[in-house]
Amino acid sequence: MTVSEYNQCVDLYADNVYRFVLKNIKDVDKAKDIVQDTYEKMWLKRLSVQAEKAKSYMFTAAYRTLIDLVRREKKQGNMDEANYNDLSHSSQYSDLNEVLHNAIDKLPADQKAVTMLRDYEGYSYKEIEEITGLKEAQVKVYIYRARKFLKNYLGSVEAVI
Repeated sequence: MTVSEYNQCVDLYADNVYRFVLKNIKDVDKAKDIVQDTYEKMWLKRLSVQAEKAKSYMFTAAYRTLIDLVRREKKQGNMDEANYNDLSHSSQYSDLNEVLHNAIDKLPADQKAVTMLRDYEGYSYKEIEEITGLKEAQVKVYIYRARKFLKNYLGSVEAVI
């Protein structure tokens, strides 16, 4: 990858990478750090990264850096051991956006990341597999579990609204 191709890639995909990271960790400073680490990793590997694979490489590097940060900062709990009554939302509240974000924040990091890539960013299962390094079957399992948890957490749309 040439310097101009690198700069073009950063210009085209920087906002998408930043938005993806920020939606997952909700911390502007940490998101900026992760994006900068992503730029640095891509710059160091620019000679071995093909220009047409640069977007995938950026998202993969950002995802892995994000997961490493999350794992360092907190231990991940097992959703099977969680008490759904503690995690359910039963009070009436009209700000659906806030309720959804609170629900998504309760997901484990891996499930949250793949769900955001699929449902928010619109990536296919195959693209998510390339970005995360997970098998396609595992990506589908994480998305299924996340959606099941969100369904249990939110209940029905009428109950939330």
